[in-house]
Amino acid sequence: MITTGINANNINANMPRLNGAQLKPISSGGTQADRAQALTGGAPSAARSFGDVFSEALMRDSQLSFSAHAQKRMASRGIKLNANDYSRLESAQAKLAMKGSKEALVMLDDKAFLVSVKNKTVITALDKSEVKQNVFTNIDGAVIA
Repeated sequence: MITTGINANNINANMPRLNGAQLKPISSGGTQADRAQALTGGAPSAARSFGDVFSEALMRDSQLSFSAHAQKRMASRGIKLNANDYSRLESAQAKLAMKGSKEALVMLDDKAFLVSVKNKTVITALDKSEVKQNVFTNIDGAVIA
């Protein structure tokens, strides 16, 4: 008789046991949203445009972070950024950091962003009409990107 030193009776003893309530089958039927909901286990999401999804992906990959306030302002004011806009914002932040700025205004075409340079965070965003109506205080730098 050849032995391997493994006790076959104890192999499954340390394996976690799953009951039927923990397993959720994913059916191949239904809409894409239904399948996405089944995969994420969350509530169905509202239909979003490609531009919205793309903009969110760019925001996640950006060196700059966007505060919750800035994200709300961008959404409510309809401010959308493309890859070039993100690149210009990041470049402006880097230039401001090299000059020692802490809080700055970045003008980007017809949009304005207040940026915490040292935290690499966009604090808020303004559209064209709001830029004309506002006075910006407590900033120590500005860039027209």
